[in-house]
Amino acid sequence: MMATSLLAWPGAIAIGLSLGLLGSGGSIITVPVLVYLLGQDEKIARAGSLFVVGTIALAGSLQYVRVGLVDWRNVFVFGVPGMMGTYLGALIAAFVPGIMQLAFFSLVMLLASYMMLRPVKLTNEVHAPRETWKIAADGLVVGVITGLVGVGGGFLIVPALVLLGGLPIHTAVATSLVIIALKSYSGFYKYLDVLDTQNLELDWPTLMLVTALGIAGSFGGAKIAKRLPQEKLKKGFGLFLIVMGVYILARSLPQVMKLVS
Repeated sequence: MMATSLLAWPGAIAIGLSLGLLGSGGSIITVPVLVYLLGQDEKIARAGSLFVVGTIALAGSLQYVRVGLVDWRNVFVFGVPGMMGTYLGALIAAFVPGIMQLAFFSLVMLLASYMMLRPVKLTNEVHAPRETWKIAADGLVVGVITGLVGVGGGFLIVPALVLLGGLPIHTAVATSLVIIALKSYSGFYKYLDVLDTQNLELDWPTLMLVTALGIAGSFGGAKIAKRLPQEKLKKGFGLFLIVMGVYILARSLPQVMKLVS
């Protein structure tokens, strides 16, 4: 158990590094760290992931808030429906077996890898904003995914804010961190009820350690990002997500098949 716990240290730092380097992706590896390196129950790991992701995103957003890069209109239009969707996703999770959530999570990882390997060309060019209801609907859908599988959804939020919200890329990244924090805490709040009804408890000392290491990693990643080509980083991370997604799907699919047969 001690060796497994020690392995979680580099995993936790990797969560923060990927957020700092890429502006997204850290949340997608939080659940595997908690499940496979720390041996946590799937639902406990999913709830813990929302806390870790939300806190790291909140810490990272503070510097952007201070310099005025956060677009508060889109925080409201995208973020409020996102919070509702995350709460709904966490509510649905109470009725979905943990192994099925893990299988769905692996599919989300593969979607994230696609977004990393074939990214939309996002620049600082300002696009004309779409109708408010489209932005809100996208926020709701991303929120449901967040609540169901325990990811922040930054790889979906940033393109949506640029293409639907009409934001420059730097403003979109800053705004997405605030939205991720709001959505994650909303889902985490509901997951506390889910865990309570199933007599499950969070491992707070481990969560605080993973969160602290993740925050440290995110600041380090932000500094390293200035010296490394972003496209190569995204491709490397995309390939890593494919490997992890296939691995988790291969491990969970046989159990899902037994469950539905």
